[in-house]
Formats: sequence, structure tokens, C-alpha cells
Amino acid sequence: MVTVNHLPFALKLFAALGCGLVAGVFFAFSTFVMNALSRLQPAQGIAAMQSINITAINPLFMMALFGTAAACIFLAFSSLLRWHQPGAAYLLVGSLLYLVGTVGVTIVFNVPLNDALARVDPSSTDGASLWVSYLANWTFWNHIRTAAALAGAALLTIALCC
Repeated sequence: MVTVNHLPFALKLFAALGCGLVAGVFFAFSTFVMNALSRLQPAQGIAAMQSINITAINPLFMMALFGTAAACIFLAFSSLLRWHQPGAAYLLVGSLLYLVGTVGVTIVFNVPLNDALARVDPSSTDGASLWVSYLANWTFWNHIRTAAALAGAALLTIALCC
């Protein structure tokens, strides 16, 4: 049973595991999913990615992505209020890496790219043209958010040990 005294540890653990889980999902896209999609004909790759983008918006993934963000917001503020305690710097930097480098990058870069892809006809020339730049740009930003989530997970894990 989680008591009030165990809540900070449980929240740190939840955030560290959430960062790691999200990093793993994004890592899969960076290391093989996008490469596999790039090997398809543009119309097939676009249609597949459009389907992925629709199905990614589900309660489990949203909880992992944004539930972790909520925990990181709380931990970042908490670390500032308890700056003198061991691990506070790890909590702050780990939380900010996830919030800015993962969630921020997702909202500012990956989602607009997904929205643009959603508006094209997969079999059109505009679609094929967009697909080439989409693959490069989306994957670049995905590498950034993968690294940020993984670094956040590492720092939050270190904070657990302090």
C-alpha cells in the first residue's frame, strides 16, 4: 500500500518508468519502424503512417506520454521547493528533459508533421513529395525526443537512489 510517506518515491518511480516506456516506443520508430515505412511505395508508407498516427491516440499511450508529463511537472516544482535535498538537481533536469525534449518536441514538431501528412492523399504527387521530407524531418525530431526521454529516465532513476 502506498502511504503519504511513500508518495514521493512512487511518483519518481512512475515518472522514471514512464520516461523509459516512452523512450522505448520512440526508439522503435527511430531504429526500424520509419526505415521499414521508407522502403514502401510512398502511397503505402503514407497510408501506413496515417493509420499509425490515428491509432496512437489511445488511452494507454496518452497516459504514458501525458501522465508521465504530469508527474514530471510535479517533480520539477517539487525539486525547486526541496532544492537542498539530495537528488533535487537530477529530478529537475530529468523532468525538464522529458517535458521540453520529449513532450515539447512532440507538440511543436512531430504533431504538425503528422497533421500535414493526414491532409494529403497518399496516392497524389503532393503526397509523394511530402513523404520524402516527412520521413527525414519526423525521424530527426523523433531521435531528439527519444534521447530526451531516455536521458530523463536515467536522471530520474538516479534521483531514486539519492
